[in-house]
Amino acid sequence: MSDTTAEPPTEDVPVDPRLLEILVCPVTKGPLDYDRAANELISRRAGLAYPVRGGIPIMLPEEARKLDA
Repeated sequence: MSDTTAEPPTEDVPVDPRLLEILVCPVTKGPLDYDRAANELISRRAGLAYPVRGGIPIMLPEEARKLDA
């Protein structure tokens, strides 16, 4: 019997531009910049970079990477 559980895509899938227009940082409620090369949403005010996995922004502060000062 084969395993029917599907893994999410691992390749970088771009974020829907309409989604980028409405998303804000959950910490500061401020704007986000999309870094396509790093596949992250950047909150400069909070100093955090939120990952994007399979085209889905992971907007959890505990999942974010701290930006270098």
